[in-house]
Amino acid sequence: MADPTSAIQFFDIASGPPVRPYAPNPWKSRFALNAKSVAYQTQWIELPDVRSTRLAHAVAPVRKFPDNTDFYTLPMIYDPNTHTYVGDSLDIAVWLDEQYSDSGIRLFPEHSIGVHRAFNTHVDALFTRHVVLCFAGMPFNPATAEASKMEFCRRSGLKSYEDFIITGEARKRMLDAFEKEMEEFGKLYVFGERGPFLEGDKVSYADFVVGGWLKFLQVTLAEWDMVCGWQGGRWGRLIEALGRWADVK
Repeated sequence: MADPTSAIQFFDIASGPPVRPYAPNPWKSRFALNAKSVAYQTQWIELPDVRSTRLAHAVAPVRKFPDNTDFYTLPMIYDPNTHTYVGDSLDIAVWLDEQYSDSGIRLFPEHSIGVHRAFNTHVDALFTRHVVLCFAGMPFNPATAEASKMEFCRRSGLKSYEDFIITGEARKRMLDAFEKEMEEFGKLYVFGERGPFLEGDKVSYADFVVGGWLKFLQVTLAEWDMVCGWQGGRWGRLIEALGRWADVK
């Protein structure tokens, strides 16, 4: 077990039970922490407690709702070695690369952080367009499920969580559209004859961005096996290759 006096504290959204990671942005940071080979411990936070947790540690929100109000979310880390909180998944990765440059792998090729920010925005938008497919499979903790569902409704302006659930022919159409978008996106993942990463056989933070969303689908999407088979199994191979950085600590 990591020394609690020096281990980075990593705040992730709890599922329940069993408690396991599922949220896409915290998964990006978990991949990065494992790839950097730094000591860390996960602090599991119930979804309704995310806002109060960030406020308690004076970590400013990094996102906004459509009405421009603050959106408090995770991940965030506390690094006791520098007495620093960092509250955004990409900023966490940048922090790790800068502060622990001699540990693990380099997450960002030189002069690529700006490109990664744009890539992260593109990937988030792609998956978010189809995230409604996942709402039926969200692994809520029964003890806080109703509060969590109310929070999602509040964020989206819907009256009932059931309004998120998509079934039947509408679901099939959305899955078909998702597959077509993933097919176009998958054309980026061609690097000579090598793979399975964006840069062939060399992993970078960009792969963790995509992997974070794939790990989310793995838990929440009933058609996960179908996604793994899209584009000749490209996404199944990618998530398998990322498994070496998927430990939960």
